[in-house]
Amino acid sequence: MTKENIYILGIESSCDDTSAAILCNAKILSNVVASQKIHAEYGGVVPELASRAHQSNIVPVVHQALKEANITKTQLNGIAFTRGPGLMGSLLVGTSFAKSLAYGLEIPLIDVNHMQGHILAHFIEESGHKKPPFPFLAMTISGGHTQIVKVNNYFEMEVIGETIDDAVGEAYDKSGKILGLGYPAGSQIDKLAQAGEPKAYQFTKPKVAGLDFSFSGLKTAILYFIQREEKVNPNFVKENLNDICASIQYTIIEILMDKLKLAVKQTGIKHIAIGGGVSANSGIRTALKSAEKKHDWTTYIPKFEYTTDNGAMIAIVGYLKYLENDFSNFNVMASARLKI
Repeated sequence: MTKENIYILGIESSCDDTSAAILCNAKILSNVVASQKIHAEYGGVVPELASRAHQSNIVPVVHQALKEANITKTQLNGIAFTRGPGLMGSLLVGTSFAKSLAYGLEIPLIDVNHMQGHILAHFIEESGHKKPPFPFLAMTISGGHTQIVKVNNYFEMEVIGETIDDAVGEAYDKSGKILGLGYPAGSQIDKLAQAGEPKAYQFTKPKVAGLDFSFSGLKTAILYFIQREEKVNPNFVKENLNDICASIQYTIIEILMDKLKLAVKQTGIKHIAIGGGVSANSGIRTALKSAEKKHDWTTYIPKFEYTTDNGAMIAIVGYLKYLENDFSNFNVMASARLKI
């Protein structure tokens, strides 16, 4: 008996990337992302500009995803969309489009939590890619989120640690701004750090109880450090940029790894999956691989294209919900502060 093909369209519009993906039985057929370059001029995402760009991008992005997957919209079995968390104006564009298309095609509408998308992206069928067994610990690290989540099954998740102020991606971007780097700064700091000495300058790690994170104090410490050094030598940043970046990156990775070690100790779970835009960082990937040998962990790192915001991660959650007949009604609303 042949297995019926289930086609899911996944739509992601939580921040500044408009993305659509087509999935067939847990395999990705297309994953189209339209990034918005305009925010770089402002040193951060401007919500009003983001929502306008989503409105321009969403129809061509969905059209391209269908074209690359070589299917028509009438073959779709369901439409999954990011309900939240995210920027309200951006979420509304994806939500409205998904509701209208699902209603017009008379197929199920499936709302997805953005954070679950980052975690369940590990269950996209990819050759040579291993999937984490339940239960596992997931660390989601991005420009807007920093969380450690205990994952018992696809839809039973418990946040056991999260940031109390800035997300880790913000720590990178704000440090980059202090150093005069462009936005987003994470990849630039990562690249420069590879040529620097990680222990050249010491920054104090924030003392936060339990498994929660804090990055605002680190950002302030970096700002005061740079101001102090530039009084002595106005060219300090220019002359020592690689070492400064390496020291910042080293401190951030230490903060993340310390909390992960504590989470493993408290839960006894040694399967660790990471997700979110900052999981593309080479230093974090190296630290996790080294922890595998040192602490007997098994780590799961997604493909680069599934680390940043993308439609594929929304489509896989949609597919898993479709199998459970877990559909939304058409009154569903976007929620900027949606919790797992």
